[in-house]
Amino acid sequence: MARVLSGMRPTGKLHLGNYLGALKNWVELQKEYECFYFVADWHALTTEYENPSQIADYSLEIVIDWLAAGVDPNRATLFVQSWIKEHAELHLLFSMITPVSWLERNPTYKEIRQELKHKDLATYGFLGYPVLQAADILIYKAEYVPVGVDQLPHLELTREIARRFNHFYGECFPEPKAKLTEIPKVPGTDGRKMSKSYNNAIYLADDEKTIWEKIRTMVTDTNRKRRKDPGDPDKCPVFAFHLAFSPEDVRQEVIEGCRNASIGCVDCKKMLFEHMMRELSPVIKRRREYAGNRELVMDILAEGSRKAREIAKLTMAEVMERMGFSLQKGELEKR
Repeated sequence: MARVLSGMRPTGKLHLGNYLGALKNWVELQKEYECFYFVADWHALTTEYENPSQIADYSLEIVIDWLAAGVDPNRATLFVQSWIKEHAELHLLFSMITPVSWLERNPTYKEIRQELKHKDLATYGFLGYPVLQAADILIYKAEYVPVGVDQLPHLELTREIARRFNHFYGECFPEPKAKLTEIPKVPGTDGRKMSKSYNNAIYLADDEKTIWEKIRTMVTDTNRKRRKDPGDPDKCPVFAFHLAFSPEDVRQEVIEGCRNASIGCVDCKKMLFEHMMRELSPVIKRRREYAGNRELVMDILAEGSRKAREIAKLTMAEVMERMGFSLQKGELEKR
């Protein structure tokens, strides 16, 4: 089976944007590929270095979300980035051969600095995070990486680093290909992009009562001020969730009912909640079970990390040999 690798930064519990944009795809990929999914806790430090105290807790929480969503540890290898020290070793070696100009042209570098201008991101770690990302991918010689179109430049940088290494030291790394995924635009309860920083997210950790309350108070088409006013589903954040959770016949009913004002916004939200819960209720149930058995989750991560490290160690042995460090390492072992 071809190998797929993907990871998530542990910056908080996962919301429906994460679920629809990545997790559902992870669950499908594990049926056809050898999947490695990791907690990118070192990557979290690129923006959270001043307050890393919650990273460990968030790491466990997002893995609970993964398992609740249907990621199967018997099909996929789940591990924690910082538990595999070889990631840092390969990152160091890659940093020696990666031109600074490659990093400065990264299209998201300036975007994220602008978006998070309240944080001091003028750090080597933030500039160089794509190099660590390349190490994450290449140390497992992953053949595919699931990404959205906007993330293709990141993957291309990984491919360039692999080519440069292979040019200097001989063929070692494959050039990973994109497994393009359509990342839906998931609005928050206020109509903006769903984000924990906006306090507008619906979380996988929310219970059904909390989810209904958030849906009940969601903004709708601002032009529909009264029940008898016709609306436009394309301008309504609630309808975006119908696209994700409701069957086609229900969507058509909502479209017609909204446009001719035969149904109200509360009716529309009730229909959404019903169909959303058909999918999410099993997820919520599994999440409660895993949250109540954190030792099991830690065991899953420990086992996955052991498996991942064995592969990472083999890759590093090959890298060290190709770069000419194998003699020094052998001498240390003898002594």
